[in-house]
Amino acid sequence: MQTNFTDHSLADPNIAHSESIIRKCVRCGFCTATCPTYVTLGNELDSPRGRIYLIKNMLESGRPADRTVATHVDRCLSCLACMTTCPSGVNYMHLVDQARAHIQRTYRRPLADRLIRLALAKVLPHPARFRASLALARLARPMAPVLDNVRPLRPLAAMLRLAPARLPKPDASAGAPLPGAKRRVAILAGCAQSVLDPAINASARRLLARLGVAVVPAPGEGCCGALVHHMGREDEALGFARRNIDAWERLIDADGGLDAILVTASGCGTTVKDYGHMLRLDPAYAEKAARVSALAVDVTEFLATLDLPEPAARPPLAVAYHSACSLQHGQRVTKEPKALLSNAGFTVRDVPEGHLCCGSAGTYNILQPEISVKLRDRKVRNIESVRPDCIATGNIGCIAQIGSATRTPILHTVQLLDWAYGGPRPDALRSREMAPVAAE
Repeated sequence: MQTNFTDHSLADPNIAHSESIIRKCVRCGFCTATCPTYVTLGNELDSPRGRIYLIKNMLESGRPADRTVATHVDRCLSCLACMTTCPSGVNYMHLVDQARAHIQRTYRRPLADRLIRLALAKVLPHPARFRASLALARLARPMAPVLDNVRPLRPLAAMLRLAPARLPKPDASAGAPLPGAKRRVAILAGCAQSVLDPAINASARRLLARLGVAVVPAPGEGCCGALVHHMGREDEALGFARRNIDAWERLIDADGGLDAILVTASGCGTTVKDYGHMLRLDPAYAEKAARVSALAVDVTEFLATLDLPEPAARPPLAVAYHSACSLQHGQRVTKEPKALLSNAGFTVRDVPEGHLCCGSAGTYNILQPEISVKLRDRKVRNIESVRPDCIATGNIGCIAQIGSATRTPILHTVQLLDWAYGGPRPDALRSREMAPVAAE
């Protein structure tokens, strides 16, 4: 795509990077076929190609964002299906991130939108605040139908509906690694997942311990920054990134070092793997950020490198594998989770339209509730069409989103693997009858 940026604007390295991305777009339109918002809404401006035009015109002119740009960029899920499809290698992720930061700096949103975004940014990344807010949300849930009648307040109604009926207690269960552990890893504790389902990381720790992998704590780490990063709050996102890098650097430099930084929430994994890019212009952190990003892997990527024993149990369950967008498109991890589940004895069933997002996308199911619900219901129909006993996925956002609209148990992949290799049966499956898997 031809561009006309001035030399003055290209002196800004972020603008120069965006210009190099835009120039790679050949306007072929392949991205439109896999873009969830274009498939749902049919509006060219709600496709990656359309958004690239809007972003190009905004950045090229150096003008503030306006309502049109904000509306269509806000509707982007950052599912990155367009990057998987694109034959020209357009890094849409970095471009839309730059656009969001520009919108945050230059566009004054309506008051209700500003307040909701501020609340999300100040609550979700902080586990204690998030837990307290969920307790309040459960009490206020009867107000959701009333809030639905006031359009600017619909995100609040979505927030109330998404609040779980009960919160699990923190799960600190773990095990000592088998003698002679040769690998040392850290596991991102994160923010939302540690509140919504602490059993996920507990399962990972137990499984790794039985496999002889030492899991070392990283005091000081927390939210990866993805939640605020995708709202354009770049300074806050980089602050979270620097804090995590400092925590992990202490472990990397300690005796024994670190073999990997494991992430069990794929939305976080995509961001941590991008720390090197996010902090490339920071002389104090560029090298350290690149080092951390090189060590970051999804938990299933790491497990796929180990010599796993024979499963302790082979539960006769048909598992619908939902490939989270941040894992399949953001990290290009597609084969490992399904292979691990299959080798553990589960019957893995692919989900039709598996490339389409479930509509969770961080805070998207709160900020864009109407589109999110359409995508969620489409995803649930596709999952239920393969008649699974349970659903496996690698992202807490997907678990919350899909789980809100189906009675089929949904778990993290590592919870099923922990069970198969000698761990406890997941709570979500305790009432499930164990019967032979139905024929395909």
